[in-house]
Amino acid sequence: MLTEVGTTMGEALPLWRMSLPGRPLTGLTVLVVEDSRFASEAVRLLCLRSGARIRRADCLRSAARHLKTYRPTVVIVDLGLPDGDGADLIRQIATCEPRVPVVLGISGDPDMRDNAMQAGADGFLAKPVESLAVFQQAILSALPQAVPAGPRILPDDMIQPDASGLRDDLAHVAEILSSAQDTAAIDYIARFLAGVARSAHDDDLEQAATALARDHQAGHAVATDLARISGLVQDRLSKVAEV
Repeated sequence: MLTEVGTTMGEALPLWRMSLPGRPLTGLTVLVVEDSRFASEAVRLLCLRSGARIRRADCLRSAARHLKTYRPTVVIVDLGLPDGDGADLIRQIATCEPRVPVVLGISGDPDMRDNAMQAGADGFLAKPVESLAVFQQAILSALPQAVPAGPRILPDDMIQPDASGLRDDLAHVAEILSSAQDTAAIDYIARFLAGVARSAHDDDLEQAATALARDHQAGHAVATDLARISGLVQDRLSKVAEV
């Protein structure tokens, strides 16, 4: 009898130990807590290619509902969420019993790795997450008792999410920009847009988001930054609509 990860029946191995080499995450359920549709689609494709099932939550509140109902094997948490700090969720998951076997942080800002690890994460993924080998290894290396039977050939596949996810993210930013006035909204725009831009390999947009974060943190006027970002977002939206 085959069993799920973390359970055994006699000498049976968990599904991920019995999976085909090209689908080493067979039998795992991944919960990705990510507000970016573009980044979520990347993780969905990586899970699909690896054999894992996926569920998605776009905020802390939604993640809490999922965790009350389901028992994922892997939770991937974005560090910047619309309703709070992803590190708080990582800390909560890491200290609960029984513990989720694998908890990973994810962010478009590689400097957030320390925050994730200090909160109790087992690893960290830096956006864009496109490499199948990097994704699989991040999970397999953190799985309890994950001792490979022999050398494993790492795939060199790279995935590319559909442009519809990017369009949804840009439309989300445009909507927030239309009414952004308070500090929380500006901070969120800067974080969210920087991650989306990095995932889309859009250097100009990433630099604009970084400038907004820098000027806002320094207490400088950000009207010019917001105007520039608004123009870039509208330009990208028009180009994505043509695809």
